[in-house]
Amino acid sequence: MSNIKRASLDDINRMHEAGELWPTRPDAPEDPEELPDGFWENAVVMYPEDWEKRSVHLKLEPEVFAYFKAGGKGHLTRMQNVLKAYVKAQQKRAS
Repeated sequence: MSNIKRASLDDINRMHEAGELWPTRPDAPEDPEELPDGFWENAVVMYPEDWEKRSVHLKLEPEVFAYFKAGGKGHLTRMQNVLKAYVKAQQKRAS
């Protein structure tokens, strides 16, 4: 992955001040005070039990992959969230 670069916080701040960075959305507020009322209303703090993630090779049925991929960017995170929810449900069921 040759397009991945490392940058320190100082580098990122310098790039931001130079206008070399931009928000993901053009209408994203710069100041937290500009967030609409209720922005954090449904926010949930999630603390992973294990910070060290594992890399795996996984073969999926084409329709399963297509379903998650159709949702756009973040499809791998959505898949992981479904698996985590399943594990939690099974653990709750077993206890």
